Amino acid sequence: MSLSHQDHGVRVRLNASTKTYKQQRVLEPTDLQIEAGETLVLLGPSGCGKTTTLRIIAGLESPDAGSVHFNDEDVTHLPIEQRNVGMVFQSYALFPNMTVQENIAYGLKVRNMPSAERDIRVREMLAMMHIEPLATRQINQLSGGQKQRVALARAIAPRPRVLLLDEPLTALDARLRETLRSDINALLRSLGITTVYVTHDQAEAMALGDRIAVMDRGRISQIGTPKQIYFNPANAFVADFIGTLNVVGALRFRPEDAVLVPAALADLQGTVVSCLFLGDHHRVQVRLQEGEEVILKLPPRTSLSQGQAVGLRVDAFSENALC
Repeated sequence: MSLSHQDHGVRVRLNASTKTYKQQRVLEPTDLQIEAGETLVLLGPSGCGKTTTLRIIAGLESPDAGSVHFNDEDVTHLPIEQRNVGMVFQSYALFPNMTVQENIAYGLKVRNMPSAERDIRVREMLAMMHIEPLATRQINQLSGGQKQRVALARAIAPRPRVLLLDEPLTALDARLRETLRSDINALLRSLGITTVYVTHDQAEAMALGDRIAVMDRGRISQIGTPKQIYFNPANAFVADFIGTLNVVGALRFRPEDAVLVPAALADLQGTVVSCLFLGDHHRVQVRLQEGEEVILKLPPRTSLSQGQAVGLRVDAFSENALC
C-alpha cells in the first residue's frame, strides 16, 4: 500500500486537561477535539501552553487532571512508545552515529518490521522527501533543511496514528523555511495523517492549518479556520496576534481594507508618517486627524511621500466589540 493512500489518522480529544509546573498552572482546563486526518495548528507566543498541549497529546507529559483519547481509546496513561505517534522537533533529534537511511529505518526496526519490507519503506520515504542522494550520508554532512527532511521521513515512516511537529522550521533561514513549509503542506494533504503543528509564526499557521487554535496564557482563545481567525477574531488578543489590526474608536480594520480616495469620498483623513516599499506592497503609516495612527497595505506602484495628506476609504469596517 502506498503511503499516500494510507488510512486517515485518528480523532484526538482532550477533556478538561490541565498541567502545572512548579506550582504554576501552564495549561488551564482544556477541551479540544482534532478530527481524523485534520491538521490543527497550535499558535501563540512563548509560554502560552501550546508545547505543553502537544506533549500531553504525545504522552511525553501526563495531565494533572482530565483525559486524552485517540478515537474512543483512553491513552491518558500510555507512554509515547505505546501511542504510535510520530514527532518532529526544532532540534531534529537525529542519531548522529547513523546514516540518513539508518535514521529513517530506526522506528521500523524497533517495531520488528522484516528487513525487506523495511528497505522498501525507507526507499519510499527517501523519494517522498526528495533526499534519495543523501541515503548513505552521515547526519553531520547535512544542511539544516536536509536534516529536517530526514526527521520528517523518520517520523512518518512507521505510519503513525498522529504526527506531532514542534516548531520544526524555526531554526531555518527565511527562504528555506518557506520552501519546506510548502513541501510540508503538500505532504500532509497527501498523507491524511492527523497532525498537530506548534508554531508562533502566523504565516506558518495560515499556510498549514485546516484549523488554528490560538492560545494565550494556558487557554485556547479561539479555534477556527485561518479565514475565521483572521477576519472574525474572537477577542482583542487574537485580533492583535494575527496580523495587524487598526483601531479607530470603535472601528477595527486590517491594513489591506483601506484604499486611497479623494478627501470628499474619504471615511478617514490623515498625513503620511512613513512609507516603506517591501517589493510586493507598501507598508504605510498614517496619522489621522483625530490623532490615531493606522497601518495600510497599498499596491507596490503607489506613490506617496512623508507629510502628504491622504484620504482613506475603508471597505471592511468591523464594529465588533472586542474585549
